[in-house]
Amino acid sequence: MNEHAPQRRARHIRLVRYAMTATATAGLALTALAPAPAAAAPRPDSVQQRLDALVKEDGMPAALATVKGRDGRNRTYTAGVGDLATGARVPVDGQIRAGSNTKAFVAVVVLQLVAEGKVGLDTAVDTYLPGLLRGDGFDGRNITVRQLLQHTSGLPDYMDASALADFTTIQYRWFEPRELLDGALVQKARFPAGSGWEYSNTNYLVAGLLIQKVTGRPFGEEVTKRVVDRIGLRHTYVPAAGETALREAHPHGYLRTAPDAPLVDYTAMDTSMAWAAGAVVSTNTDLNAFYGALLGGRLLPAAQLAQMRTTVPAELLGDGVRYGLGIQSRPLTCGGLVWGHGGTSPGFRTRGGVTEDGRAVNITVTVIPDAATGKRLTDAVDVALCR
Repeated sequence: MNEHAPQRRARHIRLVRYAMTATATAGLALTALAPAPAAAAPRPDSVQQRLDALVKEDGMPAALATVKGRDGRNRTYTAGVGDLATGARVPVDGQIRAGSNTKAFVAVVVLQLVAEGKVGLDTAVDTYLPGLLRGDGFDGRNITVRQLLQHTSGLPDYMDASALADFTTIQYRWFEPRELLDGALVQKARFPAGSGWEYSNTNYLVAGLLIQKVTGRPFGEEVTKRVVDRIGLRHTYVPAAGETALREAHPHGYLRTAPDAPLVDYTAMDTSMAWAAGAVVSTNTDLNAFYGALLGGRLLPAAQLAQMRTTVPAELLGDGVRYGLGIQSRPLTCGGLVWGHGGTSPGFRTRGGVTEDGRAVNITVTVIPDAATGKRLTDAVDVALCR
């Protein structure tokens, strides 16, 4: 036997191991030097796409939104410019005039008073405001509180009065609630109380007067105490008498007086012309929080929340829309309903609401849109909740 054979075999094994190690190292080096595969392009955000389209295709100066997804996180969006004069950016989650979302706040206060035994839903309005409602085809002795909150009273809309025909002349004008009501009382009833449904701002004007009569306090103070402060809405308020400017960062709102006319900056205004029907200032995130707290049972006992969610057809607001007591439901293309209200004020329109499982969205544009653009705004809400 050759005595050097074991040494040669050991040396051979070491050389093989070295070669394998070197080859592997070279392979790693080549891998490191090779270009990485191209990363997949980020998926376009469907909500941002819709907001961009509202600005670029529909001519909205700005659009802004807050979406609470299935994961419980809030995501905010903006598009367009916040001030056409300066080109300033849209403030993220800026304050907006929430318009008729105010009605949901007012309905909550009335239903809290019902729960406290101070108001009866099926009691005549005349019980609390004797002699107030008398006119052509309507009588407060035959109109119930429920019919006010559900727009089944038949009361004509004070917004149809001639004093409110031209918003440009009343931007900073102060109205007493009774002056607004008089604009309704000279009109004819739309239908006998309880026999139909038609949206009328007068119903909530009267509801605000009822709150003041029963509580002895201004309706704005009751909304603040019973809703805003109770659930900690930090950016929501009812403007004080004579207050015309928004308090925090906000996009400017614009009024279109004619199809081809220049837009009028309507950001500052006296909201007394809307009063209990539409004066609240808020943000999209606060509105999501409000409707979430409401549907989650944090503002009303179960019995009153069930009454609020008892609805009647309101097809004038869209296919499948039903109206409860200060809130409405709308079918989603992905199934289920979105509960909320929406609002319009000169310069702003907001659409949105919450679902049973806690998803939420509110989207605002800064010009009152025409019917086609308004439909696309509502469709954007559906996209945000169904994606």
